[in-house]
Amino acid sequence: MQPKFDDQGLLPAIVQDDATGQVLMLAYMNREAYELTLSTGETHFWSRSRRELWHKGATSGNTQRVISAALDCDGDTLLVRVIPAGPACHTGATSCFFNAVAEGADE
Repeated sequence: MQPKFDDQGLLPAIVQDDATGQVLMLAYMNREAYELTLSTGETHFWSRSRRELWHKGATSGNTQRVISAALDCDGDTLLVRVIPAGPACHTGATSCFFNAVAEGADE
């Protein structure tokens, strides 16, 4: 199956820790980031705010080694299972998902 990029040429990518199953982050890939991720074995993304390609961990050292990548049933979202070499979030948190909005939420 080929990925289905949206009208802006982007594909949402959910990044998950392969060992723990924890969702680490959601980012976007354009075709170049998608192909680089698959060919290099490390995650690459498209920054919507900076409008540029970025290699996760290039400056921080917090890279993500790709273990597997799978498209959802529609081909419009990618799940990337990784072994992280440090926190995923720019805040230093392990995961970008730490702001609880619902009562009873874990974090």
